[in-house]
Amino acid sequence: MSKSPITSPLPAAERDATGKVLQEALVDLVDLSLVAKQAHWNVVGRNFRSVHLQLDELVAAAREYTDQVAERAAAIGVSPDGRASTVAKHSGVPEFATGWQSDTEVIAVIAATVEAVVKRMRARIAKTDDTDLVTQDLIIELTAKLEEAHWMWQAQLA
Repeated sequence: MSKSPITSPLPAAERDATGKVLQEALVDLVDLSLVAKQAHWNVVGRNFRSVHLQLDELVAAAREYTDQVAERAAAIGVSPDGRASTVAKHSGVPEFATGWQSDTEVIAVIAATVEAVVKRMRARIAKTDDTDLVTQDLIIELTAKLEEAHWMWQAQLA
């Protein structure tokens, strides 16, 4: 389809810049949910149960915001792309190791992973300051949730 069936409330330049931010956020959130699920399936150790359950909370949050980000993109006339090939090519989320991982290693890796995603989201907040405050509000909201998760993962390392 050459012409978008969805019109944008934003001027073209703002739509395009905001759409780029949303696409980048979408890819990172999809990958974060996959990394957390991979960790969830492969964590072992004394704190297995609590880490396993906390990983599910992170997956749920990432998936919730993935949907909100994708729907925001659609609402401004930008087609979201969450295909596996797109995520693999464009994600800035650190890769998670294969195989069984100790609970302490998973905690450290997930804390670092969430921190990396938060830094990328904070850059996106700045980018949307002049293009779309509605999108900026969404990115701020999800960044606050990720920062809370980051704190909770770090607290286990203290």
